[in-house]
Amino acid sequence: MTEVNTPPRPAGGPPRTGGWTRFVTARPRLSLLVALVLTALAVLAGSGVADRMGSGGWQDPAADSTYATRALEREFPDSQPNLLLLVDAGRASVDSPAVAAEARRITARLAAEKGVEGVGSYWRSGAPTLRAEDGHEALIAARITGDEKAADDTLQRLAPSYRGAHGPVKVTLGGPVAVRYEMQTIIKEDLTRAELIALPVTLLLLVMVFGSAVAALLPLGIGIVSILGTNAVLRGLTELTDVSVFALNLTTALGLGLSIDYALFIVRRFREELATGADPLTAVGTTLRTAGRTVLFSALTVAVSLAAMLLFPQYFLRSFAYAGIAVVLLAAAAALILLPAALVLLGHRVDALDLRRLLRRGRPRRVSGEEGTAWARTANLVMRRAPFFAVATTAVLILLGLPFLGVKFGTADDRQLPSTSESHVVQQHIRDGFPGSPGGGLEVLAEGRATAAQYADYRTRIAALPEVARVDGPLVKGDLAYFSVLPKGEAVGDSAQRLVGDLRAVRTPFDTKVTGTAAVLVDSKHAIAEHLPWAAAFIAIVTLLLVFLLTGSVVIPLQAVLLNALSLTAMFGAVVWVFQDGHLSGLLGFTSPGSIETTLPVIMFCVAFGLSMDYGVFLLSRIKEEYDHTGDHRGSVRHGLQRTGGLITAAAVILAVVMVAIGTSRVTNTKMLGLGIALAVLMDAMVVRSLLVPAIMRLTGRATWWAPAPLRRFHTRFGLTEAAPPRTPEPDRERDKAATRG
Repeated sequence: MTEVNTPPRPAGGPPRTGGWTRFVTARPRLSLLVALVLTALAVLAGSGVADRMGSGGWQDPAADSTYATRALEREFPDSQPNLLLLVDAGRASVDSPAVAAEARRITARLAAEKGVEGVGSYWRSGAPTLRAEDGHEALIAARITGDEKAADDTLQRLAPSYRGAHGPVKVTLGGPVAVRYEMQTIIKEDLTRAELIALPVTLLLLVMVFGSAVAALLPLGIGIVSILGTNAVLRGLTELTDVSVFALNLTTALGLGLSIDYALFIVRRFREELATGADPLTAVGTTLRTAGRTVLFSALTVAVSLAAMLLFPQYFLRSFAYAGIAVVLLAAAAALILLPAALVLLGHRVDALDLRRLLRRGRPRRVSGEEGTAWARTANLVMRRAPFFAVATTAVLILLGLPFLGVKFGTADDRQLPSTSESHVVQQHIRDGFPGSPGGGLEVLAEGRATAAQYADYRTRIAALPEVARVDGPLVKGDLAYFSVLPKGEAVGDSAQRLVGDLRAVRTPFDTKVTGTAAVLVDSKHAIAEHLPWAAAFIAIVTLLLVFLLTGSVVIPLQAVLLNALSLTAMFGAVVWVFQDGHLSGLLGFTSPGSIETTLPVIMFCVAFGLSMDYGVFLLSRIKEEYDHTGDHRGSVRHGLQRTGGLITAAAVILAVVMVAIGTSRVTNTKMLGLGIALAVLMDAMVVRSLLVPAIMRLTGRATWWAPAPLRRFHTRFGLTEAAPPRTPEPDRERDKAATRG
């Protein structure tokens, strides 16, 4: 026999002001003054944070390819050039005396520069891979030493004097260090533009949601505080560890998005309590006991999803966890401390400066019950046709996710940049016009004493591998040797990735380690595949626990995790169809590399799953609150959607606007992140929360609230459910009419 939880009946009596309410509202002016001072300090502490951040971090630091790369950089700098000078002779040949003389002069001058080593060129070595097939272009290669910051400083110093016309030749700069510097510069510029787009549009949407300009400014203020605070946190972290510049985009998106979500929920509930006749202090107390606890749970679930990225070794992924966790906790803290203090001071003036008054033309202000009538009708319709809506929405979401089955993983390169950027143009010239893709081959580091005969035997054996086009070397230095292996086909194609495994499988009397673009990709994919199950299990287990503590049911947490994962299918399908396959590339202004960067789906999953749980907690908390009061399962689902449907949709639209503003970036990965998460948020709010969740909860009925007796006792003791003042249930329409008369 199925045993269903019986909703607790709250004791009567007036609501009491809790300890937390007293703490945050005792001295509201002092609280806001302290917040203002701390925000000003955060501005100073976080200034220049982007200049201290890196743009790499895709490699596994413990991988063989990473070890080999560092050893080659140290012992054989010529093998790892990070700066390429493309020398264009125009209509002349690169072998003409005048061109050759000028190119040798530039090469010698570059070799004498401080912070530069391993300088080589076509005119020094005569290597055919450094000469374009048409004979009009050739390369000078060098390595800028030092960490990312030092390399960027050196590049800034060198670029003006080498870029441009030099007698009969024209020089343009490319290579990894130029790509990285240009990417950092573009990201900073795009982030500023995204903020300038998002802030006024968000304010306009908030005014449309609240009507009041005062109420609309509150969420925006909370968002600005959380963003500035997170920048200060990231600035501190750069002193301790590597942090990716890409994380700044997440700071802006989540800082605005979640702060607005939390403030919307709290301000909306505060206004509802004021509409019932409560004084501001009592309204704040009720709001914190109900919406405040929901915000706390929401922040925890989002932080858990983002914390899963800490389990991966790549600092690119870990950077998003640093930024995400910091901005979520700061947004929740601001919403639960600063916002209540402001609401106590404002009181009924929270509705001041009603900018929609002209549009209403004398009609009375609609209260939340009237605004939710359409959502109540939607809930009734969905629950009457629950099997149809459950099957239809699930089928559509699965269908939209099918393109992801054809995903191809690759590495981030210059094609992330606009097609007109200098380093992208240089790398594209190399791909299209040079034989053997200079810089795109594989390198083998041999460690241990060996004879010339053993090296020659090893070279013969690897040259015989089916995917090898050419083998150069060895270059010997003490107990180390270096071989260059040029694969057939693309530098990071399937054949090159197979060759990495073949090279590592060759048995030798000395230790070998393989690096190069394809090897880094293979190791990155392996690291993600190895850690992904642990990250997924962490998210699932902690989310199940948190939702259980909120609801007291073992069925609802399972529904929440499964439906959240299902809501992300459209995002992943669209990412492959658009960014990998290149559809809409002209409209959106990007160059498709034909693959998806390996770490990006992990970031998108963690962020989008957390945001889906954010909206899920909002809806479930209101359903649970109503069920605790009435014990009416179907009525509770209808009430929850009626009260939060419009709020969740408004929050999703505003967050989508912020993510689309981020998606206007000229860097493809950032564009993919912004537009993909915007789609996921809208699908979750408008399809999953509005249609699929009510349908599934109608099908499971009162069994939705089931939990075994030991877990019910555990929840009774440790659960953190919402506790609103008791009320007598009444039909929605009658309650709305009463509120309207009030």
